[in-house]
Amino acid sequence: MKRYFSVIQIIAIATVAALALSSCDKGKKTNVEVLPVMDKALNQPSSVWYADFDVFPQNMDRSQLPIGVFDSGTGGLTVLEVILGADYLDNIEGDAGPDGIPDFHGEDFQYLADQANMPYGTYSSEGKADYLRELAVKDALFLLGDKYYKLPTDKSAKGTKSRCKILVIACNTATAYGLNDIKNLLDLSGTGVRVIGVINAGVNAAFEDIASSKERDSLSIGVMATIGTIDSDAYRRTIEEVKKARNYPGFVQVVNQKGAGFAEAVDLEKDYVDLSLTAPRDSYRGPSLGEGEDDIKEELLPVYNFCFKDGGVLYKKENGKYTQFQLNSAANYARFHLVSLLEKVRQSKEQAPLKSVILGCTHYPFLLDTLKQTLKELKEFKKNGMYIYSHLIADDFTFIDPAVFTAIECCKALREDKLMALRTRRGNVDAYISVPYYRVDPKYLEKDGGLTREFKYGRFPGTEDITTVPVPFSKENLNPDNLKRIQKLVPYTYEKIKEKL
Repeated sequence: MKRYFSVIQIIAIATVAALALSSCDKGKKTNVEVLPVMDKALNQPSSVWYADFDVFPQNMDRSQLPIGVFDSGTGGLTVLEVILGADYLDNIEGDAGPDGIPDFHGEDFQYLADQANMPYGTYSSEGKADYLRELAVKDALFLLGDKYYKLPTDKSAKGTKSRCKILVIACNTATAYGLNDIKNLLDLSGTGVRVIGVINAGVNAAFEDIASSKERDSLSIGVMATIGTIDSDAYRRTIEEVKKARNYPGFVQVVNQKGAGFAEAVDLEKDYVDLSLTAPRDSYRGPSLGEGEDDIKEELLPVYNFCFKDGGVLYKKENGKYTQFQLNSAANYARFHLVSLLEKVRQSKEQAPLKSVILGCTHYPFLLDTLKQTLKELKEFKKNGMYIYSHLIADDFTFIDPAVFTAIECCKALREDKLMALRTRRGNVDAYISVPYYRVDPKYLEKDGGLTREFKYGRFPGTEDITTVPVPFSKENLNPDNLKRIQKLVPYTYEKIKEKL
């Protein structure tokens, strides 16, 4: 009996090993972690997440496929805008330097804003990092697939679209938590599709900026990003890796700032910004007055210089003291987080001058003008006749938008794989946004139609449940104020998508 049991054990071990290898049948065999949704996509034809990679185009026509870009919301359009307007390489030779022709002149694009599931930056703090990883994989699967939902009320995906030849993760949090999973999925898929994330691009841009400036023994690199991105430690680790790889000899201090509510404010999430209100509300989830690291400090109110106009701050006072204080504009969130970051530099032991701030969330460039104005005010700010911050800000300070280096990396990857479209016509953009699926119980929906917070962060990975579906951009599923912001700040992208709204 003992010997028989041992044989069973051996058979079981061999079976488990075979099953582990079977998940790699469509690509090279490798010992990588395969999330349940990845296994469904690769090996389970009956699953709603099955990707059918066997029919992925492998011939020369693959160059004509679109480039896929995704983000947790509309903020990633800032990355797409940079890509669409990029002219960093010679289109014929591929050498560095502009030639007057956009690098992606003839390329078509697909953009996915996973608006229904945002903010991504909160999943880790809610103990749902595994679900966030699954969301990132599902975003990739949509762009790699050939179907979409025409309407939220469709029972199944009835629309037909092209598959994408390369993926760009235009979301820092999704890059931090999902890049490796998507790389593994693509590796196992056998499609040869590459994926590019924004974090390495942003860090490399910061060190290029350092290299072009005057020598310094010590400096600070600031990182403004979502809570999830900062908690992942991805930027700090990448900065250390790049510093070592480039043999940079000086001291580099990494100063992280969790942008609680910043991205949500840009997308006008009502728990963070509600333009219809004139008084504080109980549902507010942004920063409040207090003495904690992430709180608004009452003694710093002159430094923040918040705009109270048009309900930019909702507050109550008793006996001349604030009893409630709620930010209610994206600009005020930008001011709060930049001042908070510089305060960390001021209170640090080294007080190394701030050379750059990486805008580690695609939503933040929407407020670049506000950030620049706030930095100017900080340089000039005096207390008791003394400058407080000017010595902490490098003369050649730069805000780093990772999108530029992301565009360059994407172009180089397509050229290496001989996948540039090389069309004479200008490319098109098909934009999609996720919305709650019609089968979601109405009790789990907010008044504006979005998922309730409890439902959003109460879901589990590995199921067959469909709770959100991607549909084309339309005026019905885009907030009018957000659409105006898109028109103003990413005009080239807006021109591409407006005819389809």
